[in-house]
Amino acid sequence: MSSKKLLYPKGNNDECYTPEYAIEPIIKYINLFMEQNKKKHLTIWCPFDTTESFFVKKFSQLNYITCIHSHIKDGQDFFIYEPQKWDIIISNPPFTNKRKFFERALSFKKPFALIMANTWLNDKYSKFVFKEANREMQLLFFDKRIHFIQNKTVSKNTTFSSSYFCCDFLPKQIIIEEISYK
Repeated sequence: MSSKKLLYPKGNNDECYTPEYAIEPIIKYINLFMEQNKKKHLTIWCPFDTTESFFVKKFSQLNYITCIHSHIKDGQDFFIYEPQKWDIIISNPPFTNKRKFFERALSFKKPFALIMANTWLNDKYSKFVFKEANREMQLLFFDKRIHFIQNKTVSKNTTFSSSYFCCDFLPKQIIIEEISYK
């Protein structure tokens, strides 16, 4: 199966964007990560993002972060493409075929924070993929649901909760943060 079919299978709409309010809490943990790792600068790769992404916009505003973004529509397929230098992945991958995205992220053996539906915790593979890679799953939960942006419209009827599924990034395994809708 081609990467394009994995990323954009017919019948599903995986091109949903993360609102700004769901990115603000992760910045706190970026700063903590940098402090704990004694880093003055961090290069973040956003592999599912265009220049319009709030991840790219927010990270690019911080003078201690270099943000590299890539997207399959620009010929940068996550399953093939990798920037030359980066420290951590932070993004919102398509929810379809999620285990393939996590397998690839884990294969880099670098920290990451990827937004995913919490329903994935019901899938045995969510735990298996981390266990097989001998890596610990960390979760940044929210007190409210993220309402993703689809076709330039904010979906107010989100039927599931989402979290950042992380690895080698958070200071502890499970954290719950408040988000404030704007």
